[in-house]
Amino acid sequence: MTPPQGRGIAGRLSHDTWGDAGGATFRILHVSTGNVCRSPITERLTRHALVHRLGPARTSGLIVESAGTWGHEGAPMEAHAATVLSDLGADPAGFIGRELLDEHVIRADLVLTATRDHRAQVISMGHSAGLRTFTLKEFTRLVRAIDPATLPDPEEAGGVVERARALVQAAAALRGWLLAPSEDADEVHDPYGAPITYFRSIGDEIQQALDPVVTALTGVPAPA
Repeated sequence: MTPPQGRGIAGRLSHDTWGDAGGATFRILHVSTGNVCRSPITERLTRHALVHRLGPARTSGLIVESAGTWGHEGAPMEAHAATVLSDLGADPAGFIGRELLDEHVIRADLVLTATRDHRAQVISMGHSAGLRTFTLKEFTRLVRAIDPATLPDPEEAGGVVERARALVQAAAALRGWLLAPSEDADEVHDPYGAPITYFRSIGDEIQQALDPVVTALTGVPAPA
């Protein structure tokens, strides 16, 4: 998997372009508040699951990163978040918190947020982000309704990157037709300051929400 770049934009991007449309990479951005609990857990679990199912070589076009709307710039992830990641088999090492910037949104092909408020904040930044920004659980709900046979074969030319682009377009088309059963259903609550038991419940919640997403992206279900 290609490691994400740090702050700043490598090369010039105009404000009416986003992601790497038509390019060889697909960038997933996870967003929470401080970028020290939920989004680091989601980022590292996503990376772990992608590599576990496809192997490092086939994930080379995927970039997974995170940031916070009130990000603790330069901060490590919370110790309990790191413990949860280790418990779930993912690697917490080397994480550095970031504040969400315009360039992160501009570059992202898919933005997955912890809550609806985060989603609204990302969309309010502009950059035509509405059709590629979802809460994680909202995206999970929409992805479950997409027939995987309608997506590009990840084994063919373009591979997982083309499949990921098609998945986002299909999910955006379903939005408004598949509503959440409750206002709380699309939320991942903040465990900041909570005991490790609550962090573990949030880690399990995020992992369960990610599983259908990673399966749809890769075409490979989780091992039984």
